[in-house]
Amino acid sequence: MPMPPVLNVGFYNYVVTDKIVALVSSESAPMRRMVQSLKKDGNVIDATQGRRTKSIIFTTGDGVVLSAISQETLAKRLSTGELVGDDE
Repeated sequence: MPMPPVLNVGFYNYVVTDKIVALVSSESAPMRRMVQSLKKDGNVIDATQGRRTKSIIFTTGDGVVLSAISQETLAKRLSTGELVGDDE
């Protein structure tokens, strides 16, 4: 069975690309409030390794992944097929 393609979201953390719905910047206040609300519900996977959150990855279902890599960089990795790369 072939392994599904995965996206490196930083620090050797990966998300299955088939599960990604949206890549969103974490700069706006509504997004920060939404993340705080989701953290209370336990629906957040923090892949920032303690660094500042730059992007929020919405996945199918209730899951949300926080990344220290910008959404532009993640989108570029998706569009160029650089799905498994070195850590930044």
